[in-house]
Amino acid sequence: MTPRDLVLTPRGIRFLGRMFPCAIGRGSLSRTKREGDGATPVGAHHIVGMLYRADRMSRPASWARPIGTNDLWSDDVEDTAYNHLVHAPHGYSHEKLRRPDPLYDLILITDWNYPDSIPGQGSAIFLHQWRRPRYPTEGCIAFRRDHLRWIARQIAPGNRLIIPQA
Repeated sequence: MTPRDLVLTPRGIRFLGRMFPCAIGRGSLSRTKREGDGATPVGAHHIVGMLYRADRMSRPASWARPIGTNDLWSDDVEDTAYNHLVHAPHGYSHEKLRRPDPLYDLILITDWNYPDSIPGQGSAIFLHQWRRPRYPTEGCIAFRRDHLRWIARQIAPGNRLIIPQA
């Protein structure tokens, strides 16, 4: 492990010598992640993308891409684009990335089951803003808005997110 790794601890995520409180999935941690189980997958994952709402914030990093009005993320195991960015209209189950609430104003995309996705092994494992302090997610890691923005300014593609088995 290096200081540039985001490491989940009992107190939160450790990154660059700082500790950030966070929320994990309502299904706790899992080595056998499945679509819809609400679990955060154990392992070493890499940050592979960053998306943000350009209408709500300035670009957090030079490599961040704005979320478009038609951007979606497929979570349908029958979709050949399962666990990938897709665009509306899309005939399969999906999540809207451009939400009315601020949860997805800034998204760090991990390589969990991506880009070579296996249907049913979980989709959309992101780092994003939390609903409220430590409120469980559907499997993502969530942070306070200002903490997420700070992390986004420091992180680079390929940095690892390490989720150890509890």
